[in-house]
Amino acid sequence: MRPNGSAQLSRRASHGYAGSQSDGPAWRRAWSLACLAVVLAIWALCQPAQAGELRLTQEHERYPLWPALTMLPDRQETWSAEQLASRNTDFHAMPATVGTLGPREGAVWLRTSLLYTGENAERWVLHVDYAPLQLIEVFVLWRGQIVGRAKMGTLQNASARMFKSRSHAMPIELLPGEPVELLMRVKTTGAMILPLSIGAPSTLLEDALAEQGLQGAMAGLALGLLFYSLLQWLALRDAIFFHYAVFTFGSLCFSLQFFGLGAQYLWGDRPWLLLHASGLSGLLAIVGALLFASQALKPASGSSLMTRCMQGAAAATAVCALAFALDLISMRVVASLVTVLGLAPALLGLSRAIQVTRHGDAVGATMLAAWLAYLVGNGVMFGMIMGRISAQFWTMHAFQLGSTMAMLLFMRVLSLRVLAHRVAAVDAERERDQMRSLAHTDPLTALANRRGLDLAMTASLAGAHQGHMVAVYMIDLDGFKTINDEFGHDVGDALLVAVARRLEGQVRKNDVVARLGGDEFVVMVCEPGRIHKAHMRGVQLLEAFHAPLQVAGHRIQVGMTIGYALAPLDGNDVVTLLRRADEALYEGKQDGKFCVRRLTPRAGETYSG
Repeated sequence: MRPNGSAQLSRRASHGYAGSQSDGPAWRRAWSLACLAVVLAIWALCQPAQAGELRLTQEHERYPLWPALTMLPDRQETWSAEQLASRNTDFHAMPATVGTLGPREGAVWLRTSLLYTGENAERWVLHVDYAPLQLIEVFVLWRGQIVGRAKMGTLQNASARMFKSRSHAMPIELLPGEPVELLMRVKTTGAMILPLSIGAPSTLLEDALAEQGLQGAMAGLALGLLFYSLLQWLALRDAIFFHYAVFTFGSLCFSLQFFGLGAQYLWGDRPWLLLHASGLSGLLAIVGALLFASQALKPASGSSLMTRCMQGAAAATAVCALAFALDLISMRVVASLVTVLGLAPALLGLSRAIQVTRHGDAVGATMLAAWLAYLVGNGVMFGMIMGRISAQFWTMHAFQLGSTMAMLLFMRVLSLRVLAHRVAAVDAERERDQMRSLAHTDPLTALANRRGLDLAMTASLAGAHQGHMVAVYMIDLDGFKTINDEFGHDVGDALLVAVARRLEGQVRKNDVVARLGGDEFVVMVCEPGRIHKAHMRGVQLLEAFHAPLQVAGHRIQVGMTIGYALAPLDGNDVVTLLRRADEALYEGKQDGKFCVRRLTPRAGETYSG
């Protein structure tokens, strides 16, 4: 600061203001004040800023460095630490947005002064809590001389790093009452996000463990969602689950790179991955989001203009990812593409999402909520990257929190898709059951038809033996043709239905009643016990029709003749048993009808009719 120039400028301003006040009109006074303001502003901007001294005490164990920093852009990278060690006039104040300088060409020099006011020498730790920074050179100045230097950043080999941590840190020894200066040179191809702090090792260790735990929990959640979606894709073969997996994998890799866990545990010192991981993962997440949205909002009728546009945007994003992988485009171009293309799913699908929401479909409302969370996180991240929003905990984690919320809301969409698959499976099974029922059921009486009877008898005959017999009763109505001719076919059909219901009322749940056609019915009874008991069951069926049937306003008396056969005594297969029962029925018709008959017993049987 130059106090003499300031006083002279103030006197000139006062003289000019007084003269204009006494002699000139009002507009001249306003003009003089405006000129004075401009001159003062230019003069203030031209004054070199002095680095504020940061006092470190034992009471406060962690200090943000931003308020005590000054900066010097070095776009052409012409300055060296030795040249700047004794020069302080070229540095100026930091921007108002704390912790971020936005994208910068070349390098940036930072400077601050530290004074430890404790009693004993103590080790402090300089911490830069932004993992993607590629190069941070630190020079320790004492009385204008460089007494120490170190390098940090992703381009440093893991073995050369002073702390095996996900972010960048280095120790600094401070003596009580001895002021030192820190001169830092920062260079990176991405945004210069600089959450710088200095503190006691114990405090920074606690912060590091808390952040490590948070990142572990977030990564674990993302991995769980990733594996779930892949398993569902393999099971259901629905592309939407694979697209969700792509989105989740891209978001997970971006967070791992952004917070340093990728370099710490996965890809280590591989330079290509360190330079490309964040850009490729961001583009991959956009590809997955576009394809996922196209599937989630796809009309039932098939492809639409919206789905084709989203698929085209996904293809274009994939091409950009390939170009970045081949170093045909820079990281700054990719950062702009990620920001612009990140809006594509919401912009392309907004109209369709609103439309399906109005129709009461929960998918539309869920997609809108997910896009809102994702866009808020992406917008905050973009503002911080561009140097418009300060870097602090919530802004540093904004994209991660937004993408995680989008993942969880997208999972709701997947659950609705699983439910749709389940409903479709139930409907398909019901339809198959209906088709099977139609194929095995008599359409008039809803009894089993010949095909259904064959299946039931085949299953029951497999376990038939002397102590567990199966009785097959062939039933034919007496005088049905006369009733049909007298009352008409409608009444005749109604009579057949009434007969079917009465027969069902005489059997147990596991027994089978079937209609073979016309007025011919079959009853299959399992476990009839002794032969005599099987005959008595036939008599019970016969006696059930002593009472007339009420059919279409008519009381109709109908009789029947029953012939039956027993398995395994009369046969072990469906054809033989039905034939023998039919022969017994014919014999009963010949003997005067309304009776129960079984063919003459074979040798060794004790039953007599």
